[in-house]
Amino acid sequence: MTTTQRGTPLSVVNKPTTFGPPDLEAQWHEYPNGLVDLSRPAKGLAESSDGPALEPGTFEIECEGGRKIRIAGKKAALVVIDMQNFFLSPKIRDHPLGLKAVDPLLAILPKLRQLGVTILWVNWGLTTETVPSLPAAVQRTFQRSLAVPGSDGPEAGFGAYLGPEHGKLLFRGEPNSDLYEPLQKEYEKGKAAGTDVWIHKDRMSGIWGRGTPLEEYLTKHDIRTLFWSGVNADQCVLGSVVDAYSLGYDIVAVEDTIATNSPEGAKENLIYNSIRSYGFVTDAERILKAVSA
Repeated sequence: MTTTQRGTPLSVVNKPTTFGPPDLEAQWHEYPNGLVDLSRPAKGLAESSDGPALEPGTFEIECEGGRKIRIAGKKAALVVIDMQNFFLSPKIRDHPLGLKAVDPLLAILPKLRQLGVTILWVNWGLTTETVPSLPAAVQRTFQRSLAVPGSDGPEAGFGAYLGPEHGKLLFRGEPNSDLYEPLQKEYEKGKAAGTDVWIHKDRMSGIWGRGTPLEEYLTKHDIRTLFWSGVNADQCVLGSVVDAYSLGYDIVAVEDTIATNSPEGAKENLIYNSIRSYGFVTDAERILKAVSA
């Protein structure tokens, strides 16, 4: 796609500029060289057009539109949405673009952990108590024919039995709710090391409303900058991104780790608006080249 089709970036500032409220912890500092400082430095906006020197614990990543973002690792998280067997496993469905996003995601996980970034695996995780209280539209979305051998059939929805290999549809602890196998192994490794956390959700958005498990975790750990990966780009990823953007979190979409099985243009909507409005777009290659202090 051309630059215009991807979203024309905002113009570069002509002098060091602060965006956001008076609270330093909520501010961005942008500089004429294309640097956008999201690290919330204690000294605030620098006078230099090139911005302040990198501080320990911070790193920089190149982004679309000639921007470079500076991030404090301990105040950042990679949010991985719904990379579960139900959405990715070839035993359940065909999702070639989703599977294509797995390798770039696996590639960046060690690098981000090294930079101090928390990895948050945000997944559907329902219970017998939560399903009856779900909104009608959410229930109806998953009330569809299940072309899985051994499933409960066309009238099944959340909690439907998908056979002994897959268990109950998107219920906590069931095999179909596990991460796609290579990612499940990576999560378990990160969990043991204390870098990775599993967070359940019960809506397309992982951070809808106030007081969701994801928001509570981010608030408790003072995390403000969110990288985004997962499926599907135009559904659960987009819903989560828009809600996080509205709540004031920094948005960084990692383009080649996001996918959808919707028609052409669905993912591009997320990328276009992430460049133009929500925040920033980068990719695995740029993250692997991140420069740290």
